[in-house]
Amino acid sequence: MGKLTRFGVSLDEELLEPFDGLCRRKGYGNRSEAIRDLIRRALVEEEWQHAETDAAGTLTLVYDHHKNDLARKLMRMQHDDHDLIITTLHVHLDHHNCLEVLVLKGDAVRVRALADRLISCKGVKHGTFSGTTTGQDLA
Repeated sequence: MGKLTRFGVSLDEELLEPFDGLCRRKGYGNRSEAIRDLIRRALVEEEWQHAETDAAGTLTLVYDHHKNDLARKLMRMQHDDHDLIITTLHVHLDHHNCLEVLVLKGDAVRVRALADRLISCKGVKHGTFSGTTTGQDLA
């Protein structure tokens, strides 16, 4: 970690009180830790706006593998972009429903496009993508 710099932040009490409550619920030892996390989150979001950067993320899908040959379609799509997929986890939730988690890493635009294609595939019941950073440029 670099040199620590102190700075002041002025907040209206109507904003500070809920923020302090959030800090307690999330288990932050102090406001500074929470503010550091908020800044990192904003920097990661900004990083995702740059097409030329590498990024990482997790994609979670829930689908009925019996529907419309869906499992085969999803697998084919994943094979088409195998270089972006670090690992997958496939869980049988019940007789019909599967949960699949993919860890993705690569060009941010390609990673996001793959996640969008898989989520929007007909038959996927629910999908979420959480993009993050590779951490290389984050303090």
